[in-house]
Amino acid sequence: MSSIANYVLSLHGWLVLVLVFLVPAAEASIFLGFVFPGETVVIVAGVLAFEHQEYLPWVIVTASLGAITGDSVGYYIGKRWGRSLINNRLSRFVKAATVARAEEFMMKRGGPGIFIGRFTTALRVLVPGLAGVAGMRYRTFAVYNVAGGVAWSASMALLGYAAGQSYSQVEKVTGEVSYVILGLVVVALVAFVIYRKRREKAINQGYERRIAKSGDISKGRGAE
Repeated sequence: MSSIANYVLSLHGWLVLVLVFLVPAAEASIFLGFVFPGETVVIVAGVLAFEHQEYLPWVIVTASLGAITGDSVGYYIGKRWGRSLINNRLSRFVKAATVARAEEFMMKRGGPGIFIGRFTTALRVLVPGLAGVAGMRYRTFAVYNVAGGVAWSASMALLGYAAGQSYSQVEKVTGEVSYVILGLVVVALVAFVIYRKRREKAINQGYERRIAKSGDISKGRGAE
């Protein structure tokens, strides 16, 4: 990562802005985020703004446009091909019940997940496509996508601007925070699944008790 960051630091003008747009845009659209996190480029561009080689508002606007565009492409990829990909190529690795629960979660509580996922590398690669697979309305997706994209771009660029030449330490802390957020999200999902299973079990037990009770009543009437 340091060699890439040093390369970006050697660039000037519109070339930096091109990278600031393309890298966040490619994270969810072509899954570049699994290999190279977009915040590195945005943080380094913030450093260049600190050195008066870039204009900070342009960095924020360009990164926001890239993030929003890339996630929108990821959403439509999930909507168009995600279902067939899950059924044909991932079915042996992912259970249908797991996919169904993930879709239900996205439909009910997916909006905040889109916003929070923007700040975690693994989630911002996967969440847009999952929202498309789940059939989330694009209007709902777009609201949280825009809010998350702008907030993420501004925070990363401002971190780089505030850090100056100490950007490498900021990049390290940002990565650690990203993993913490991912861990919290995973814990929340596990808690949600456990809650759903216990709730379904309680409902089924209540239904069985009602059936048994109605059967006992019927027997009592028959005896009379």
